[in-house]
Amino acid sequence: MWGIVPAAGRGSRIQPLAFSKELLPVGSRLEAGVERPCAVSEYLVERMIRGGADKICFVISPGKSDIMEYYGAGYGDASVAYVVQPQAAGLCDAIFRAAPLVGPDEPVLVGLPDTVWFPEGGLAALPDDRLAFLLFPVEHPEFFDAVVLDEADRVREIQVKSPLAASRWIWGAFKMPGRVLHELHALWSEPGRGDEYIGTLVNEYLARGGEAVGVRAGTSYVDVGTLNGYRAAIGLLADAAEAEGGIASGARVGLGRPAGRALEGLHDANRE
Repeated sequence: MWGIVPAAGRGSRIQPLAFSKELLPVGSRLEAGVERPCAVSEYLVERMIRGGADKICFVISPGKSDIMEYYGAGYGDASVAYVVQPQAAGLCDAIFRAAPLVGPDEPVLVGLPDTVWFPEGGLAALPDDRLAFLLFPVEHPEFFDAVVLDEADRVREIQVKSPLAASRWIWGAFKMPGRVLHELHALWSEPGRGDEYIGTLVNEYLARGGEAVGVRAGTSYVDVGTLNGYRAAIGLLADAAEAEGGIASGARVGLGRPAGRALEGLHDANRE
């Protein structure tokens, strides 16, 4: 199973940074009893691995070699690959850059690398055989993509950053068979489309007879792309650690570590 991580964005809402926003230190891991910082994107990668992914594809811009240096060839037991989005052209373009790697029968997970959410095993609740969105309740759905469901939890509409959002449930990640990824790519490639947002593309997919479901298995969701979001993520992780002791709760990264640049040079335990 593939996990696609669109990491080509500039991160303008939280600049200036001296590194890619996906490497922003949030939370920690324990290594041989020593607590070390971890990158915000590790929370998504770990959740993808918990959801069954054994291959992770980072979609990066030409200037984001630091992500390659950090993750290297793998994370825990998962292999890592990279594709390049030559210029910023929206989330859909970034996701479809990975499409040539995905076979029609392979399940695909997609999430946003500057988010922290719970429960950490939420992706396992999504079915393998259709487009399915992992949904989270939020107080201000107008800042996100609100998902409107029918009585059978089928997606009726995705309202992209609408001030009149009809649902407080937003999507935070999604899953689909590879064939659906390729169907969406073909639709997006039609003359006159080239959607920037997944929501508008999925709405057209539904209008043409496609199906999608929403799974309301999420409990909390934070976008770490702003300073307020960064503070909220720190608070969310602290609350999770207090509630569950930080053990296998997702409050601390624990499944693996990047196979790229050695961390010892960044944090020397002998100097503590």
